[in-house]
Amino acid sequence: MDYSLFTVTLLMGTGFVAGIINTLAGGGSNLTLPALMVMGMPADIANATNRVGVFLQNVTATFGFRKAKKLDTVDILPVMIPSLVGGVVGAFAASYAPEAWLKPLLLGAMISMTLIMIVRPAMIAPPEGTVPFKVREKPSAWIALFIAGGYGGFVQAGVGFILIAALAGTLRYDLVRTNALKMVCTLGFTALALGVFIWNDQILWIPGLILASGTMLGSYLAVKLAIKANPNHLKWFLLVMTICGSTAALLSD
Repeated sequence: MDYSLFTVTLLMGTGFVAGIINTLAGGGSNLTLPALMVMGMPADIANATNRVGVFLQNVTATFGFRKAKKLDTVDILPVMIPSLVGGVVGAFAASYAPEAWLKPLLLGAMISMTLIMIVRPAMIAPPEGTVPFKVREKPSAWIALFIAGGYGGFVQAGVGFILIAALAGTLRYDLVRTNALKMVCTLGFTALALGVFIWNDQILWIPGLILASGTMLGSYLAVKLAIKANPNHLKWFLLVMTICGSTAALLSD
Protein backbone atom coordinates (compact mmCIF):
# COMPACT_ATOMS: atom_id res chain seq x y z
CA MET A 1 0.00 0.00 0.00
CA ASP A 2 1.32 3.43 -1.01
CA TYR A 3 1.71 5.90 1.88
CA SER A 4 3.29 8.76 -0.03
CA LEU A 5 2.80 12.39 0.94
CA PHE A 6 0.17 12.67 -1.78
CA THR A 7 -1.99 9.78 -0.55
CA VAL A 8 -1.70 10.78 3.13
CA THR A 9 -2.66 14.38 2.27
CA LEU A 10 -5.49 13.12 0.05
CA LEU A 11 -6.92 10.96 2.83
CA MET A 12 -6.62 13.61 5.52
CA GLY A 13 -7.98 16.38 3.28
CA THR A 14 -10.96 14.41 2.01
CA GLY A 15 -11.56 13.17 5.54
CA PHE A 16 -11.68 16.74 6.85
CA VAL A 17 -14.20 17.85 4.21
CA ALA A 18 -16.24 14.66 4.66
CA GLY A 19 -16.35 15.21 8.43
CA ILE A 20 -17.95 18.61 7.89
CA ILE A 21 -20.38 17.33 5.27
CA ASN A 22 -21.41 14.25 7.27
CA THR A 23 -22.05 16.27 10.43
CA LEU A 24 -24.11 18.99 8.76
CA ALA A 25 -25.85 16.87 6.12
CA GLY A 26 -24.57 13.60 4.68
CA GLY A 27 -22.79 12.10 1.72
CA GLY A 28 -19.19 12.66 2.82
CA SER A 29 -18.37 9.07 1.96
CA ASN A 30 -18.83 10.03 -1.69
CA LEU A 31 -15.44 11.70 -1.21
CA THR A 32 -13.70 9.26 1.11
CA LEU A 33 -14.59 6.03 -0.71
CA PRO A 34 -12.98 7.15 -4.00
CA ALA A 35 -9.97 8.44 -2.04
CA LEU A 36 -9.50 5.00 -0.50
CA MET A 37 -9.94 3.29 -3.85
CA VAL A 38 -7.26 5.57 -5.35
CA MET A 39 -4.89 3.68 -3.07
CA GLY A 40 -5.80 0.46 -4.85
CA MET A 41 -8.48 -0.90 -2.52
CA PRO A 42 -11.37 -2.88 -4.01
CA ALA A 43 -14.83 -1.45 -3.30
CA ASP A 44 -15.67 -3.85 -0.47
CA ILE A 45 -12.39 -3.20 1.40
CA ALA A 46 -12.75 0.57 0.91
CA ASN A 47 -16.36 0.35 2.16
CA ALA A 48 -15.16 -1.42 5.32
CA THR A 49 -12.06 0.74 5.91
CA ASN A 50 -14.13 3.90 5.51
CA ARG A 51 -16.06 2.98 8.68
CA VAL A 52 -13.02 3.70 10.85
CA GLY A 53 -13.16 7.40 9.96
CA VAL A 54 -16.94 7.48 10.19
CA PHE A 55 -16.92 5.88 13.64
CA LEU A 56 -14.37 8.30 15.13
CA GLN A 57 -16.02 11.27 13.43
CA ASN A 58 -19.33 10.33 15.06
CA VAL A 59 -17.72 10.00 18.49
CA THR A 60 -16.34 13.52 18.09
CA ALA A 61 -19.66 14.99 16.91
CA THR A 62 -21.73 13.23 19.57
CA PHE A 63 -19.64 14.65 22.39
CA GLY A 64 -19.69 18.07 20.72
CA PHE A 65 -23.49 18.21 20.39
CA ARG A 66 -23.93 16.88 23.92
CA LYS A 67 -21.60 19.50 25.36
CA ALA A 68 -23.62 22.20 23.54
CA LYS A 69 -26.88 20.72 24.98
CA LYS A 70 -28.25 20.00 21.51
CA LEU A 71 -28.51 16.25 21.99
CA ASP A 72 -31.85 15.07 23.42
CA THR A 73 -30.47 12.19 25.48
CA VAL A 74 -33.90 10.94 26.58
CA ASP A 75 -34.67 10.12 22.93
CA ILE A 76 -31.43 8.29 22.18
CA LEU A 77 -32.47 4.75 23.14
CA PRO A 78 -35.89 4.73 21.38
CA VAL A 79 -34.26 6.14 18.22
CA MET A 80 -31.26 3.82 18.30
CA ILE A 81 -33.02 0.46 18.79
CA PRO A 82 -34.59 0.20 15.29
CA SER A 83 -31.54 1.73 13.60
CA LEU A 84 -29.18 -0.71 15.35
CA VAL A 85 -31.29 -3.71 14.35
CA GLY A 86 -31.26 -2.46 10.77
CA GLY A 87 -27.52 -1.80 11.00
CA VAL A 88 -26.77 -5.42 11.92
CA VAL A 89 -28.86 -6.69 9.01
CA GLY A 90 -27.22 -4.25 6.61
CA ALA A 91 -23.67 -4.98 7.77
CA PHE A 92 -24.07 -8.73 7.24
CA ALA A 93 -25.62 -8.06 3.85
CA ALA A 94 -22.66 -5.85 2.90
CA SER A 95 -20.18 -8.59 3.78
CA TYR A 96 -21.83 -11.16 1.53
CA ALA A 97 -23.79 -9.25 -1.13
CA PRO A 98 -22.38 -8.59 -4.62
CA GLU A 99 -20.52 -5.29 -5.04
CA ALA A 100 -22.88 -4.46 -7.92
CA TRP A 101 -25.66 -3.81 -5.40
CA LEU A 102 -23.90 -0.83 -3.85
CA LYS A 103 -24.39 1.72 -6.62
CA PRO A 104 -28.15 1.19 -7.21
CA LEU A 105 -28.81 1.57 -3.47
CA LEU A 106 -26.70 4.72 -3.23
CA LEU A 107 -28.22 6.20 -6.38
CA GLY A 108 -31.78 5.51 -5.29
CA ALA A 109 -31.22 7.05 -1.86
CA MET A 110 -29.59 10.19 -3.23
CA ILE A 111 -32.19 10.88 -5.90
CA SER A 112 -35.09 10.24 -3.51
CA MET A 113 -33.68 12.66 -0.95
CA THR A 114 -33.05 15.31 -3.59
CA LEU A 115 -36.64 15.10 -4.84
CA ILE A 116 -37.99 15.39 -1.29
CA MET A 117 -35.84 18.45 -0.62
CA ILE A 118 -37.03 20.14 -3.83
CA VAL A 119 -40.72 19.17 -3.77
CA ARG A 120 -41.41 19.15 0.00
CA PRO A 121 -38.58 20.96 1.83
CA ALA A 122 -40.70 21.46 4.96
CA MET A 123 -40.75 17.68 5.41
CA ILE A 124 -37.00 17.70 6.11
CA ALA A 125 -36.74 21.15 7.72
CA PRO A 126 -39.71 21.62 10.10
CA PRO A 127 -40.74 25.22 10.86
CA GLU A 128 -39.17 26.81 13.92
CA GLY A 129 -41.05 25.95 17.10
CA THR A 130 -42.32 22.58 15.87
CA VAL A 131 -42.65 20.16 18.81
CA PRO A 132 -41.07 16.80 17.91
CA PHE A 133 -42.92 13.52 18.34
CA LYS A 134 -41.73 10.66 20.50
CA VAL A 135 -40.87 7.43 18.68
CA ARG A 136 -43.72 5.62 20.46
CA GLU A 137 -46.17 8.17 19.01
CA LYS A 138 -45.11 7.50 15.41
CA PRO A 139 -44.90 3.82 14.42
CA SER A 140 -43.74 4.93 10.98
CA ALA A 141 -40.57 6.25 12.64
CA TRP A 142 -39.59 2.69 13.65
CA ILE A 143 -39.83 1.56 10.05
CA ALA A 144 -37.94 4.60 8.75
CA LEU A 145 -35.16 4.21 11.33
CA PHE A 146 -34.83 0.47 10.63
CA ILE A 147 -34.47 1.20 6.91
CA ALA A 148 -31.92 3.93 7.65
CA GLY A 149 -29.92 1.57 9.85
CA GLY A 150 -30.05 -1.20 7.26
CA TYR A 151 -28.87 1.15 4.55
CA GLY A 152 -26.11 2.52 6.79
CA GLY A 153 -24.91 -0.95 7.70
CA PHE A 154 -24.83 -1.93 4.04
CA VAL A 155 -23.25 1.15 2.47
CA GLN A 156 -22.20 4.17 4.54
CA ALA A 157 -22.34 6.70 1.71
CA GLY A 158 -25.44 8.87 1.96
CA VAL A 159 -26.82 7.38 5.18
CA GLY A 160 -26.96 10.83 6.77
CA PHE A 161 -29.65 11.85 4.30
CA ILE A 162 -31.74 8.77 5.13
CA LEU A 163 -31.47 9.44 8.86
CA ILE A 164 -32.40 13.10 8.39
CA ALA A 165 -35.50 12.00 6.47
CA ALA A 166 -36.39 9.61 9.30
CA LEU A 167 -35.71 11.99 12.20
CA ALA A 168 -36.89 15.29 10.74
CA GLY A 169 -39.48 13.82 8.39
CA THR A 170 -41.29 11.48 10.80
CA LEU A 171 -40.39 12.85 14.25
CA ARG A 172 -40.14 16.57 13.25
CA TYR A 173 -36.88 17.49 14.97
CA ASP A 174 -35.20 20.74 13.89
CA LEU A 175 -32.07 20.28 11.78
CA VAL A 176 -29.56 20.86 14.60
CA ARG A 177 -31.13 18.25 16.90
CA THR A 178 -31.73 16.01 13.91
CA ASN A 179 -28.02 16.13 13.12
CA ALA A 180 -27.14 15.40 16.75
CA LEU A 181 -29.36 12.31 16.92
CA LYS A 182 -28.23 11.32 13.42
CA MET A 183 -24.62 11.18 14.60
CA VAL A 184 -25.57 9.01 17.60
CA CYS A 185 -27.50 6.58 15.39
CA THR A 186 -24.66 6.44 12.89
CA LEU A 187 -22.21 5.84 15.72
CA GLY A 188 -24.26 2.90 16.94
CA PHE A 189 -24.69 0.98 13.71
CA THR A 190 -21.22 1.92 12.48
CA ALA A 191 -19.80 0.26 15.61
CA LEU A 192 -21.79 -2.87 14.80
CA ALA A 193 -20.73 -2.75 11.15
CA LEU A 194 -17.09 -2.35 12.21
CA GLY A 195 -17.39 -5.48 14.31
CA VAL A 196 -18.66 -7.44 11.31
CA PHE A 197 -15.94 -6.10 9.03
CA ILE A 198 -13.23 -6.78 11.63
CA TRP A 199 -14.52 -10.33 11.99
CA ASN A 200 -14.26 -10.76 8.22
CA ASP A 201 -10.79 -9.12 8.14
CA GLN A 202 -11.87 -6.46 5.64
CA ILE A 203 -10.34 -3.34 7.26
CA LEU A 204 -6.96 -1.78 6.44
CA TRP A 205 -6.20 0.07 9.67
CA ILE A 206 -3.40 2.46 8.69
CA PRO A 207 -5.29 4.26 5.88
CA GLY A 208 -8.45 4.06 8.00
CA LEU A 209 -6.82 5.90 10.90
CA ILE A 210 -5.19 8.46 8.59
CA LEU A 211 -8.61 9.16 7.15
CA ALA A 212 -10.09 9.35 10.66
CA SER A 213 -7.68 12.09 11.71
CA GLY A 214 -9.26 14.29 9.05
CA THR A 215 -12.89 13.31 9.70
CA MET A 216 -12.56 14.00 13.43
CA LEU A 217 -11.20 17.50 12.85
CA GLY A 218 -13.88 18.26 10.27
CA SER A 219 -16.63 17.00 12.56
CA TYR A 220 -15.35 19.05 15.50
CA LEU A 221 -15.53 22.21 13.38
CA ALA A 222 -18.92 21.31 11.90
CA VAL A 223 -20.58 20.98 15.32
CA LYS A 224 -19.58 24.54 16.14
CA LEU A 225 -20.89 25.71 12.77
CA ALA A 226 -24.19 23.83 13.20
CA ILE A 227 -24.89 25.41 16.57
CA LYS A 228 -24.27 28.95 15.33
CA ALA A 229 -25.74 28.64 11.82
CA ASN A 230 -29.04 30.11 10.67
CA PRO A 231 -31.58 27.24 10.22
CA ASN A 232 -32.28 28.41 6.65
CA HIS A 233 -28.57 28.21 5.84
CA LEU A 234 -28.48 24.63 7.14
CA LYS A 235 -31.49 23.78 4.97
CA TRP A 236 -29.84 25.16 1.82
CA PHE A 237 -26.58 23.44 2.65
CA LEU A 238 -28.49 20.17 2.98
CA LEU A 239 -30.17 20.70 -0.41
CA VAL A 240 -26.85 21.43 -2.12
CA MET A 241 -25.29 18.33 -0.56
CA THR A 242 -28.17 16.10 -1.69
CA ILE A 243 -27.79 17.38 -5.25
CA CYS A 244 -24.03 16.83 -5.11
CA GLY A 245 -24.57 13.35 -3.67
CA SER A 246 -27.01 12.46 -6.45
CA THR A 247 -24.61 13.72 -9.10
CA ALA A 248 -21.73 11.76 -7.58
CA ALA A 249 -23.84 8.59 -7.51
CA LEU A 250 -24.86 9.06 -11.13
CA LEU A 251 -21.30 9.65 -12.34
CA SER A 252 -19.58 6.97 -10.25
CA ASP A 253 -18.26 3.89 -12.01
